[in-house]
Amino acid sequence: MKLLDLVKNCKRIGITGHSNPDGDCAGSCCASALYLRKRLPDAQVDVYLETLPQELEKNIPGADTILHTVPEDEARYDAFILLDSVPGRTGDAEKLYQEAALTINIDHHISNPGSGDVNYIDAAASSASELVYNVIDHDAIDKEIAQALYVGMVTDTGVFQYSSTGESTMCAAGHLMSYGFDFTAVIREVFFERTALQARILGEAFVRSELSMNGKCIFSILDKALLDRYGATRQDLDGISAQLALTKGVDCAVFLHEDEPGIWRSSMRSVKIVNVAALAARFHGGGHIRAAGCTITSDIGEAVKLLKSDIESQLLDAGAL
Repeated sequence: MKLLDLVKNCKRIGITGHSNPDGDCAGSCCASALYLRKRLPDAQVDVYLETLPQELEKNIPGADTILHTVPEDEARYDAFILLDSVPGRTGDAEKLYQEAALTINIDHHISNPGSGDVNYIDAAASSASELVYNVIDHDAIDKEIAQALYVGMVTDTGVFQYSSTGESTMCAAGHLMSYGFDFTAVIREVFFERTALQARILGEAFVRSELSMNGKCIFSILDKALLDRYGATRQDLDGISAQLALTKGVDCAVFLHEDEPGIWRSSMRSVKIVNVAALAARFHGGGHIRAAGCTITSDIGEAVKLLKSDIESQLLDAGAL
């Protein structure tokens, strides 16, 4: 599949990704837009995403052109590209995708069956950004496109440490680095740096965490009252489950926070054994075998019991308990 072949005759092209966009979502969307604007200078190319965290806004070229609201009378797009997501997680841009003359879905989540007229779904890929790298012609890559894609790869691979990182990922990243952007600053600013508030919330998550199943599972739950006391937003909670999973001996980490009264969002990570995508599917969520999430609106105590039971069963089946 080559992206340009699909949209070369289109005059209006839209692009979007999932709500609460992370580095891969934003990086793949912005890189796609930069590429199409370069190859199709007479076409209108619009990106719709929610507001980005400051570190992504600063480090992803093209982020300053993102549209954060969808006009009610927006005309039909000739083509609309959905990246790193499935319908239902795209916010207000959902209707633009559904009404477009041509829909294209590019994603690497194992739970995505493909929703477009054209689908490029590869669950073995490290990131949506790597898939975008595969579908654009490389002689069009410049410093800005390279940096946007690199941000996506860095964030979704945990700086190339997650099991989804493959030889193709490293080859692509190495090629992108050759365009001369400050890749060390990108890694530091988008992955490792935290605000003082984010560090405090991470500390609370560890203080309130609970180890179980012979130390192979860690749960942490933060309610809305605590988050409101700190003045924390959802963006201040990014990466907590990945940090919990770094606890020695842990295979599965589950972080739950109360977004609104009675509405809990879960982020889950595993190291080698537990399939967290299967856990998330219990609550109509999804993701990858080693990284997934869901929204829980049922009784949180019962939900935690169910998650723990499923995790324990998987560990027992693997002979890890």
